[in-house]
Amino acid sequence: MKSILLLVAALTTGSIAYAQEEQPEIKVSGYLETYFGYDFNKPADNNRPGFIYSHNRHNEANLNLGFIKGSYENGMIRANLAVMAGTYSNTNLAAEPGVLKNIFEANAGVKLSKSVNLWLDAGVFSSHIGFESAVSKDCWVLTRNISSENTPYYESGAKLTYGTNDGKFTAAALYLNGWQRIMRQSGNSQPAGGLQLSWKPTSKITVNYSNYLGTEGADSIRVRRFYHNVYGIFQVTDQFGLTLGFDYGTQQKAKEADDKNEVLSPVAIAQYKISSKWAIAGRIEYYEDKNGVLIATGTPNGFKTTGYSLNLDYAPISNAVVRLEGKMYSSQDKIFVRDLNPVDNNAVLTASIAVSF
Repeated sequence: MKSILLLVAALTTGSIAYAQEEQPEIKVSGYLETYFGYDFNKPADNNRPGFIYSHNRHNEANLNLGFIKGSYENGMIRANLAVMAGTYSNTNLAAEPGVLKNIFEANAGVKLSKSVNLWLDAGVFSSHIGFESAVSKDCWVLTRNISSENTPYYESGAKLTYGTNDGKFTAAALYLNGWQRIMRQSGNSQPAGGLQLSWKPTSKITVNYSNYLGTEGADSIRVRRFYHNVYGIFQVTDQFGLTLGFDYGTQQKAKEADDKNEVLSPVAIAQYKISSKWAIAGRIEYYEDKNGVLIATGTPNGFKTTGYSLNLDYAPISNAVVRLEGKMYSSQDKIFVRDLNPVDNNAVLTASIAVSF
């Protein structure tokens, strides 16, 4: 009788091994964001400037991004699969073949230790670079900053991730197929890699460093790219938050050359929550790519552009937001076009409705 009572107590308290195992969890979720953008330079083909990859259509209501996602996790195994559509996928995955253009996320992972938070994941996943993602609802400003637009939104490969049990520090090492690529670039046999270190000393502070090292071009002419991204997100008060970021990258001018071209971009965003439903945010940024590493202009000074934006959000419920943003670009050279004439500035007004479920 005593042994039976002990067994019943073990079952009810979860003290035997199989009672502690996590039950498999399957989730289905989704996201949809529609938008209307008006570019005051009035591009004839209705396409916004070539360095913009999201919300990039002029004078039309359209779908920026919509996806359905399924996820599975049982404590030791996890998997995610999301398929998408929208102008985001048309532009960002234009180089991918066939149905890969519609893959937003597709990865599987295994926990390598029962006692240590160490995971190995492989497949297609969101980029480890930058504080803004393709999911606009999760970002403080409706549209992306220039550095986010011109670094990977997604990547393909494998990553090893370690996190402390208190959630304050995370480190990831990545083996990648290239710079925003699912399929490796034709003629390039070299893998790429990256590192991400994230520190959250409190719930109100996040400090992150990420890098990328890889090559661009076929093996006969390939050049090495080394890119760094650092940012901090500070929730100063319950109402006011500040994000500061800085990107710096180099790329060889030619194979085996010591000379390098440079890219740099500082950005600052401030957000103020007026109430539980209303928020405003402002952003200032600068992007310099004199030699066209990521943004080619063919002008004497290359791409040297300052951006300003102001954003208003209305969230009637927690999983939906209606947004309005005005944005202005001012460039050193006349890299924009208005009425078939080159100009040095570009203004756009964008509105969106985003819902997650």
